[in-house]
Amino acid sequence: MSQAIVKKTSDYFKSKGVVLPSISELQDPQIINDDIKNSLKKINNNDINPLNLFRVHWFNKRDQSGFGNEPEYIVLPTEFTGVKAKIIVNMGRYFPLITAHKVLAAYGCLLPRILNGTFDYEKHKAVWPSTGNYCRGGVAISRIMGLNSIAILPEGMSNERFEWLNNWVEDKKNIIKTKGTESNVKEIYDACAELEKDETNFILNQFSEFANHIGHHEVTGRALERIFLSYKEKNENLQLAGFVAASGSAGTLGAGERLKENHGAKIIAVEALECPTMLYNGFGEHNIQGIGDKHIPLIHNVTNTDVIVGISDKATDGLNLVFTSDEGKSFLTDELGASAEIVDQLRHFGFSSTCNLLAAIKTAKVLDLGPDEMIVTVATDGSELYESEKISLLESEYSGGFNSEAASQIVNEHLLGADTNHVEVLDEVGRNRVFNLGYYTWVEQQGIEFSDFEIRRDQEFWKHIQKLAPAWDDLINDFNAQTGLLETK
Repeated sequence: MSQAIVKKTSDYFKSKGVVLPSISELQDPQIINDDIKNSLKKINNNDINPLNLFRVHWFNKRDQSGFGNEPEYIVLPTEFTGVKAKIIVNMGRYFPLITAHKVLAAYGCLLPRILNGTFDYEKHKAVWPSTGNYCRGGVAISRIMGLNSIAILPEGMSNERFEWLNNWVEDKKNIIKTKGTESNVKEIYDACAELEKDETNFILNQFSEFANHIGHHEVTGRALERIFLSYKEKNENLQLAGFVAASGSAGTLGAGERLKENHGAKIIAVEALECPTMLYNGFGEHNIQGIGDKHIPLIHNVTNTDVIVGISDKATDGLNLVFTSDEGKSFLTDELGASAEIVDQLRHFGFSSTCNLLAAIKTAKVLDLGPDEMIVTVATDGSELYESEKISLLESEYSGGFNSEAASQIVNEHLLGADTNHVEVLDEVGRNRVFNLGYYTWVEQQGIEFSDFEIRRDQEFWKHIQKLAPAWDDLINDFNAQTGLLETK
């Protein structure tokens, strides 16, 4: 730990008005300083303002009027899902700056590097490798802290991502486009290796930063737990059957660790069927943007994962049309009987969000879950990030127009007609098979020591790192005390 750099950074943050929210405050924003909460009322959640760090959690109200006692979520009815189990979707749309929950991962990954002085704001540029929203979150966090940053992402990601980055980076040369699309993570790693030759580039790799796991274990896990316990007060027989999250960096899956430990929930990891790495040791290319594949993230606790589900991008592409078109929404209300309120919220489902929903439905069918059982998942981002993808699909597949008949076909095939294929309930053999796949990426390609790779089989390793958050909070309190800014709030 470099106390000199920590002191230098605290002085710099004082000049920028940067106060670091603690993990406890992101778990329960009601405990945030009243002066900060009052100041936030005058600040838009997309403003380049360091106080927006205090909105990096799940409790922001839809109308931006403050923090709720519970996260914003929706309960999907049986007529919509086709299953008896309750499916709860926690809404990432209300996170600040990027309208996606990956800004939490970015803050979590950078935070310990600031607190221990390994990140030097005068020397380093923060490098954010991503297949989607993480690099946007990293750029946003860097910008409001007054730090230099570089975004790395595949060239084939949605136009909306690049438009956002163009508006937020101070130098467009700091947007690095790698070859390929969602499944081309190796190309991102190669770009990072090249950048790392310059010691001024500080790589914050979400796929290997255990802080990503810890942040979601503590913040996302507690938010979902809050929802479940609220429902359990009304139904003492309710059981938390599972938590669903697409793999991606595997950071969000960390929330499942808390839910499994405290409530016995199964952890369900999801991947694109067109690139079935976990399911079939396969490969390929897909369009469920936000869930990189062809590798097993270092921070994925595979030996504690219970179920793997494969979802086709044909389903997510098609349902995006249904959820965002007038014809599709009319079908859902008039023919399916879904409420207008629920249908309106579906526009906040991006590709990976719909992927999580479909995986929850498949899992409920495979496990034969009933009305006293709940599955929780997250909607990572909203459909506004995929408008260009929607237009492209309409032009290629529905040049004659998208209508109620087309909507009916998609819903019946992919939503109500979701089958139980491409689901594996893992046993010890299955878990070890998937775990072993990570060897090729991390030991052979990325140079991780074999002992550091192998220790991750042991659940005691994960339990140890999950206990680090209180120590972070102590350091945050010390850091904020050095800035003295809270004394003026």
